[in-house]
Amino acid sequence: MDEHYFSADPTVRFRRQPVRAEVWGRELSLTSGSGVFAQGRLDSGTAVLFRATKPPTARRYLDLGCGYGVIGLALATAVPGSVVRAVDVNERAVLLAAENAAALGVADRFTACTPDRVPAEETYDEIWSNPPIRVGKQQLHDLLLSWLPRLVPEGRAVLVVGKNLGADSLQRWLEDCGYPTRRLASAKGFRVLETRRGAASPDR
Repeated sequence: MDEHYFSADPTVRFRRQPVRAEVWGRELSLTSGSGVFAQGRLDSGTAVLFRATKPPTARRYLDLGCGYGVIGLALATAVPGSVVRAVDVNERAVLLAAENAAALGVADRFTACTPDRVPAEETYDEIWSNPPIRVGKQQLHDLLLSWLPRLVPEGRAVLVVGKNLGADSLQRWLEDCGYPTRRLASAKGFRVLETRRGAASPDR
């Protein structure tokens, strides 16, 4: 486990590395970097997420745990007029995501930042995430319970989680917390889950 992915200021030397990602029929030319999740590649879970879904049609999105920004940037480029907030505790990830947004010409609709800089009143139609499962179960639960209540009523979250990292137990936990959840797909050891903010979901 590379714990520096989940640190605000990684200690490893910062080197940028290009990535080409095929997303919903588009090729995105991005830049990743050392000390940031999935350096130099599109990780397997995120690839499964894209293959299992189609571009959505909502307007306001959150890319939770954005890394160098591939999920949020895919949304911004595929959904004209959309507004995307991308958050990560890793300051290098935030920097790279912002640089990638500028390179793709969507910086006016894509904002990357650390979680503490997100306005308290901001809400989202959808949350998309390859969440940081390896931070630990309690930390993951705390993370999700911090952001899922920001969904608008009947909003949804789309998550990709490794089966061997607890995807099925996470689905049950989300259900128990009042977020109806179903499996959209299962491939290459990953589950793609859709969880919704229903009438029973708790407020912040």
